[in-house]
Amino acid sequence: MAPMVHGLEAEYFGKIKFSYLDADDPRTDGFQRALGFYYQPELYLLDADGNVLKKFIGLVSREELTAEFEKYIQ
Repeated sequence: MAPMVHGLEAEYFGKIKFSYLDADDPRTDGFQRALGFYYQPELYLLDADGNVLKKFIGLVSREELTAEFEKYIQ
C-alpha cells in the first residue's frame, strides 16, 4: 500500500500534506491513542486543525482515497 500512498502524495503535492506515523515507535503512543489507532494499515484524513475527517482501516483502493480527497480540496 505504501507505493500507492507515495504516488498519491506526489500527485496531490501542494494540496494535501501527507505525514507518516511509525506505529512501532513508543514516542507516538499518545497520538495513536488520541486517534483511536488499533490496526495496520490505518489512514486518517485530517483537516487543518487536526480533526479527523475520515478514517480508513485496512487496505483501501486508490479510487476510494482520491474520491475522498477530492471532496475536501475543491
